[in-house]
Amino acid sequence: MPIVRLNIPVYLPMALYHPLRWLKRAITDRNRPTRNLWGDRDVEYSFIAAHMPNGPGKALDFGSGSSYMSLLAALRGFEVIALDLEPQTFPWRHPAVRFIQGDLLKLDLPTNHFDLIINCSTVEHVGLVGRYSVTESRPDGDLEAMARLRELMKPSAIMLLTVPVGQDAVFAPLCRVYGKERLPRLLSGFVLEREMFWVKDAENRWVQCDGETALSFEASAGSWDPLRNVYALGCFVLRKP
Repeated sequence: MPIVRLNIPVYLPMALYHPLRWLKRAITDRNRPTRNLWGDRDVEYSFIAAHMPNGPGKALDFGSGSSYMSLLAALRGFEVIALDLEPQTFPWRHPAVRFIQGDLLKLDLPTNHFDLIINCSTVEHVGLVGRYSVTESRPDGDLEAMARLRELMKPSAIMLLTVPVGQDAVFAPLCRVYGKERLPRLLSGFVLEREMFWVKDAENRWVQCDGETALSFEASAGSWDPLRNVYALGCFVLRKP
């Protein structure tokens, strides 16, 4: 007698969903490294949400992807340009958010214009060919992008920045990791208002740490699977002088 397999969705209460999801990850990922990037966006988005000022004003979400950071800025009272190299489809629509597909370093954007820049896990990819539709190699593309963003900001405007940190490294084409040498160059020209560092503990959970620990972390980011990569996180509130 043939066996008939039925795929029937079972909807669980949230109190059960997250523990069971964690258990599934623990089982399926047992052959992966103990620490990986799982949950990095939770940390980065929470930092940005916690430190985003209130509008009104003009905001630029640099490397928006399909995240909700542009929507968050709009709900805080900003008129937002969401900018990305790749086409994006958002699961929401807001009259204060306008999407532009293009290259920050080539677009004709107004200088001294923006009150807020959102730069969430984006600048580390600029100029690394082979990911996120980057086709032009720029070894210092990250530094060029930061200089360009500074030109676009009004005096005293705020940038909310999150980047991979650890011992200085470039894992082309995936990302750069910022350490004691390159991180100061990345932040050059800005006033550092706030910094926060995070690293994974032995249970693969993000925990806050000091800058020395984060910048000394030995990163590994050579896989296209983020659950096989790990680095520390740096979160910054920057102000244009």
